[in-house]
Amino acid sequence: MGGCTNCKGKAGCDDHKGQMMGTVEQALADLYPTRTWGEAADAETAEPAGLPPDELAGLADELATELRAATFVRAGGDDEACDYIYVLALGRTPCIVQVRDHGVELPDEWRSADAIEELYLRVVISHRARVAAVQQVAIDLARTGDGYLVRERPRAGVYDAPLLARLQKLVAILPAYDLVHLDFGDIAHAPPGFHAGEWRVLYGADPSIANYLFYAQPTTMITTTMISADASPGVLAS
Repeated sequence: MGGCTNCKGKAGCDDHKGQMMGTVEQALADLYPTRTWGEAADAETAEPAGLPPDELAGLADELATELRAATFVRAGGDDEACDYIYVLALGRTPCIVQVRDHGVELPDEWRSADAIEELYLRVVISHRARVAAVQQVAIDLARTGDGYLVRERPRAGVYDAPLLARLQKLVAILPAYDLVHLDFGDIAHAPPGFHAGEWRVLYGADPSIANYLFYAQPTTMITTTMISADASPGVLAS
């Protein structure tokens, strides 16, 4: 989440964070014997540690029921060692994610709206270790001359108060799928003693722990997609 609050559960929170970071440290040691980003051990041949498709779909369905929200699975791209579940927190279906990722027909309301903004909890599930993390993501749509411009804007954690109750329920479900929840605020920094490798060439800085476990792109990088009024969507720029 976005940071600790002043509560009476500090001891329990400290224990949780200690166990969580122990899991992270062990995963990094097992996955990166050279301690260098981009040099994951047996990255091409190792058996994936993430959820198989049926369990991923089952988790999405359970989240939809328990959180009373629409959920959508998106498989990670070729350069992403993860899968995603989007939980629609603010907005209504058919939503932007359905049109962008799942081929749903453009809603009629898009044709009369200049802009739409939706809010999601984005669950990211690693292929490399049995870990998951959650980000708050805003997705907005704006009309252009020949279609619609979509921006996905992730934050390094979950910050808005209306999302926190759902986040707590979501986190409580993950252990049933043998997934350890990692607080995003604790994995958004570079791991001590590790080397950036090619990441520094690509992005000009040091990769965070999240980049070692989940995906290559910076954790708060904005992605931009163009959806044509009469064609399939496609990513234009980041």
